[in-house]
Amino acid sequence: QVQLVEAGGGLVQAEGSLRLSCATSGSTFSRYTMAWFRQAPGKEREFVGAVRRSGGSTDYGDSVKGRFAISRDNAKNTMFLQMNYLKSDDTAVYYCAATSAIGAPRDAGRYRYWGQGTQVTVSS
Repeated sequence: QVQLVEAGGGLVQAEGSLRLSCATSGSTFSRYTMAWFRQAPGKEREFVGAVRRSGGSTDYGDSVKGRFAISRDNAKNTMFLQMNYLKSDDTAVYYCAATSAIGAPRDAGRYRYWGQGTQVTVSS
């Protein structure tokens, strides 16, 4: 069992930056591929990015590639999402998720554990 807690959301102006964190507990953090998803009102959940167990491999959704960066600190059981050049379209609730499954990191169905979400609002 893994518990996930997101933090760092808030209100930011367009072209600004935010850094989200996802603190985990309850199991060996390094066993899990970690990911960020987001969901805006009236829209489907969207893959933001994922980082593999060792942190050496990342994958990003097309809409955030080049602006967002995922990292993890296995010693601190925490994952981060650095968001730069934010746009109004980035406004959403951001969720972190964990899976021990291998492959298909963009598939939300492969993630067993989810945080409660943190709201990010970008004002234009």
